[in-house]
Amino acid sequence: MTGIGGVEMGAQAARSRALAVLRVRSRALAVALLPAAAAVILLVGGSTGHLAGGGWDVLRWVVSVLALCVLLAAGGVALVVARSRPAVTPTVTVAEESAPDLYRMVRDLADRLDVPAPSAIALTPDCDSWLEDRTHPAHGPPPAEKHHDDLTGPGGPAHRRSATAPVLVIGSPFLWWMRVGELRAVLAPVVAGAGPSAHPDIAAARRFIRGLDAAVAVASAGRRDPLSRVACAGLGWASRLLLRSCRGHAAEMERGVAAAAAERAQAVDYGLRIVAQEQVGLAYAGWDRLLTRVALPAWRMGRWPSRLDVGVVAALTELSRRDRLAEGFASRLGERPACDLLEEPGVMDEAVSLLAARLFHGGPAETGADWSPVGWEEYPEEVVDRTWRTDAARLHRVLDTLGVRRAAEGAAPGTDGPTLARVLDHLATPDAASTAPLTAGSDAHAAGTETENGPDTPPADLDAPTDAPQPAYDDPDASRLPFGDSEASRPSHGDPGASPPPVGDPDAPQPPYGDPDAPHPPYGDHATPVLTIPAEDDEDDLADTTARGAALAAGLTAQLAREEAEARPAGARAPSSAPGPAAGPDAALWDDRALPLLPLQPPRTGREILTAHITAMVCCAAMDTAGAAPALDWLDGPSLLFDGARTADLAPSVLSLVETGDPGPLRAWMTELGIRPEKPVRLV
Repeated sequence: MTGIGGVEMGAQAARSRALAVLRVRSRALAVALLPAAAAVILLVGGSTGHLAGGGWDVLRWVVSVLALCVLLAAGGVALVVARSRPAVTPTVTVAEESAPDLYRMVRDLADRLDVPAPSAIALTPDCDSWLEDRTHPAHGPPPAEKHHDDLTGPGGPAHRRSATAPVLVIGSPFLWWMRVGELRAVLAPVVAGAGPSAHPDIAAARRFIRGLDAAVAVASAGRRDPLSRVACAGLGWASRLLLRSCRGHAAEMERGVAAAAAERAQAVDYGLRIVAQEQVGLAYAGWDRLLTRVALPAWRMGRWPSRLDVGVVAALTELSRRDRLAEGFASRLGERPACDLLEEPGVMDEAVSLLAARLFHGGPAETGADWSPVGWEEYPEEVVDRTWRTDAARLHRVLDTLGVRRAAEGAAPGTDGPTLARVLDHLATPDAASTAPLTAGSDAHAAGTETENGPDTPPADLDAPTDAPQPAYDDPDASRLPFGDSEASRPSHGDPGASPPPVGDPDAPQPPYGDPDAPHPPYGDHATPVLTIPAEDDEDDLADTTARGAALAAGLTAQLAREEAEARPAGARAPSSAPGPAAGPDAALWDDRALPLLPLQPPRTGREILTAHITAMVCCAAMDTAGAAPALDWLDGPSLLFDGARTADLAPSVLSLVETGDPGPLRAWMTELGIRPEKPVRLV
């Protein structure tokens, strides 16, 4: 029985840790009341004549003033802790009328697990699912009571229990990639967590920790006047002290809740949960790849893909076609997808896609002239082609500012258009330029592609940092994990063996509650895998390039910084104050003045910017002089097609020009494909 099983043991451990957290709160209250108790003793002793004399009178005044100051300070800290708005995940609300089947599945799942049903369902542009408490008054009024009654079902005081029920947040990629049975198996341990979470002691401990975390964020906000700075310093010191005291107990409490939920959920689709966890890892890998390789170039151009979740399905389907390890996943596509549980999946996908653009890139909340949606069928022309031509135009503008002549060496009189030869002649070192072959066969091309990465360097993404090794997805016989080690980034979804992060860590970055310059918060109070690329030391980034290349990279970096500064006011607009009832970000629940909250990549280095611009110029020349076409690769983003086939070996040739000033490999590559570098290209 569960009374002696893991559920009860985990729940008991969580409750004991919650009581330990509450004892910290009680001790803090006792310390705050201690001077007042001493003042009362002294006052009573003086009134009864037992503590008479001048010394006792002075002590009474000192202790009374100290007690009053301590009580005022403690009251202020308690007021801030109680009224500060805790961090809440930006989500898209799913109304019950827009997803009755999804609500019915969650309600049946909660009834089978014998736990309170969630008060609402929301979607997030992330590959994770969790329960989130939004009962704080600052989060606005609770959902309509009829939704609560529908979710909790008959029996028991539904309105009282649902008033404190958490919100079920589901990662939108799960809905589009997973089948209905897989989604149910993944959500089982998440929904099961509502059981131990409903215990009054656990709920009170969580509210106290979230309040302390919010108070630290309030204290971290800058204040101008000295009195406010002193008050914030005291508030921050007290809140951090309490958080350090609660940190270990809070972490063990969350582990106990996760263990209890996982044990309870084992009775629901346990065998299917093992298969579903594989889909969790695949969905995360596809989502990461789609954001960094496909969505990010569009966001930089002021366009946001309106069907990101559909793109995840396309990317993972393409992976199943290329990778032998994914052959078994193609058979799943005949089953009913979980997005069929939504009445209008396209509307939800569009709302989540816009929210993803805001969170990961900092885009505006509404569509405008410089921020418009783009469909996948329009992506090659509207994003890939436009990105390349914009970068090429920026490259030539910077060359103009550097005083580089428009006509290349040996060009016909009157030829002053933007040509690739102008770039090659400027970056080529004198020795390399004098020995660069004008024509090259297969032997010269093979020799030219041997860079420091080796002669067998696989094709690289045209938009990603070109000095990073790329996976050879075109190899049908490759045996490897898709997208590298995806196991390391898979969320646990209630796995009792997983170690959640410490809750309320005072040393962690605090959410920007009103502070636009504060670090971005984690999503609410759960563990969110942040999609980042390790930052490299770029102090010597241009040390391996030529002097002309370093100057050109510096000019491009400065030009990009100016353009981004001009566009920043448009990208920092407040979210819409009246989102639609069925979809739209919960703008009232989070502070979006510090965007992006979850940046995908650190700022590009000068060498990466220079390499991307030269690559863009080469692609423009290929499209205008050799009949190439822009295309979208679901796994690698923008790509260049010749006769319907993707080009290869461009990145090593560009790197050779950037790092050593040798245009030979690039000229050999262009000669083989018939690209004319001396011909002017069309720019934006």
